[in-house]
Amino acid sequence: MENYDLIIIGGGPAGLTSAIYGGRAKLKTLLINKGTIGGMVDTTREIVNYPGYIETTGPDLMKAFSDHAKSFGVEFLKDEVLSVDFSQEEKIIKTKKGKEFAAKVAIIGCGSQPRLLNIPGETRLRGNGVAYCATCDAEFFEGEDVVVVGSGDQAIEEGMFIAKFAKKVTVIVLHDEGVLDCNKVSAERAASHPKMNFIWNSTVAEVLGEENVEAVKIKNIKTGESYDYPCQGVFFFVGMVPSTGFLKDSGITMDKRGYIPVSELMETNIEGVYAVGDNRVKYLRQVVTSAGDGATAAVAAERYIDEVNSFNAEVLQSDKKVLLLFFNAMVNESLAFSTLLEELNSELGNEYKVVKVDLATKKILAQKYQIEAAPAVIVLDQGKEVKRLECSMDKESVKAQL
Repeated sequence: MENYDLIIIGGGPAGLTSAIYGGRAKLKTLLINKGTIGGMVDTTREIVNYPGYIETTGPDLMKAFSDHAKSFGVEFLKDEVLSVDFSQEEKIIKTKKGKEFAAKVAIIGCGSQPRLLNIPGETRLRGNGVAYCATCDAEFFEGEDVVVVGSGDQAIEEGMFIAKFAKKVTVIVLHDEGVLDCNKVSAERAASHPKMNFIWNSTVAEVLGEENVEAVKIKNIKTGESYDYPCQGVFFFVGMVPSTGFLKDSGITMDKRGYIPVSELMETNIEGVYAVGDNRVKYLRQVVTSAGDGATAAVAAERYIDEVNSFNAEVLQSDKKVLLLFFNAMVNESLAFSTLLEELNSELGNEYKVVKVDLATKKILAQKYQIEAAPAVIVLDQGKEVKRLECSMDKESVKAQL
């Protein structure tokens, strides 16, 4: 089993950015990705909203990301992660090809996938008229006829956004006339929108076209009638599916849809495991927000590793008993107690090793020992907690406890 400082699961923009930051921090970093590097972004034919690039393609941008990561010595493995064991400090990751890895930190950036209808032409014309993200692709259909599939909040709201660019937006709805799955406000706005019209009791059975979308085959679910409907683009909004199935028994907290809630540092509920990009709970799913997630998680991961390494060397491997002192550098009383404790230890012939922990910068460690306020002192012997001191400025009282 090969050991790494950092293992990243997923090679989209979030995972790649984590890799760049991890490699630059001199962490031994491995990125595991089961598909094409870049994920969904690799299928985007044009990108015009990534800062610094007036216009580029998804594949070109993702190649730049991966080349950047490789320049810092990041290792890449094309494989699929089947299971993980996050129950211990060392994170274990197993892959489809029978490989097993250990890491101090894991970053989950496996993204999400649009829910597919799996109809003829959908996959073949993806990126050539078939799209799943209005924010990404709507402007490329300026003055054209576009079909939207779906009637939930995302479909109707994104449809109105597409209408800012398209000549006409036709929404294909499974339900009877006037019945939409979205909220009432959006339904009313869409119904009165001059560029939007609806085809009811229908579904799209096929996407038609040679190199680009030319039409869709619409089927009326009540009459069974099918006909070709000319258009230059078709957006599918029938839901997204996070690629987190392999985490089912990992202990990672996920919402009912499979998305991972995280802290502002991209921390999951398991220490040393982070989640970034489209597989986490978030407001906006774009390349730029994914890159931000990746940077945040990698920096947090680097500090976590430093904290663990430092703690192991100073505390768990200490020959002396340790006074683990949690203090607040912004509070004078806390600093005064720190001085008092060191004086006491000196009087005792430095019987103990005093290890200071600033609550403001060592939050993970504070959480581990369930410390909420400073000053607080834990007495450790070979890493095991012996007792906790009652902290006060009464020198004799503290000395008696030692």
